[in-house]
Amino acid sequence: MQQLQQRRRFLTLGSLSFALILTSGCSLFGITSARTTIDMVQGDLLPKAKALGINTSSYISIIYKHEKIATREKQFLKNGVKWLHERSFELYKTSYTKLPAEKRQALLRDILKSEWGSNWIDMLLRYTLEAMLGDPIYGGNQNEAGWKWLAFEGGKPRAKRAYL
Repeated sequence: MQQLQQRRRFLTLGSLSFALILTSGCSLFGITSARTTIDMVQGDLLPKAKALGINTSSYISIIYKHEKIATREKQFLKNGVKWLHERSFELYKTSYTKLPAEKRQALLRDILKSEWGSNWIDMLLRYTLEAMLGDPIYGGNQNEAGWKWLAFEGGKPRAKRAYL
């Protein structure tokens, strides 16, 4: 009986991983995209930054395309989303994005105990700071929100397009 339960759990998590890999920009059967998940994690970790207009997921979408960012770092960002949802299914039988706020906070505290979770959250926080301080043309610092918050004036002349 226990083997059957383990097999079902393995199949459930395996299919979730496969679906998350396939859905990097859309939803499928209620499984949320990496971008939506990162938006929620940012809001849970730094609600004031989110309220200011700092958009980590927009900035990370540029990171995914940037040729100078290591492939392993890009893959770790994607894997972190997948692992977060897997852990959410293990603990709560639903995806992170469908959890109420208090359970999302508990889940984030839970993954912080693991090496991957601590490293993944650290990476998201670093990218949030980059998004906040970067030129708005890169999508993270909407309406110069981070600059205004810090009373900083960006360099002139500003870029007319994002340089990747």
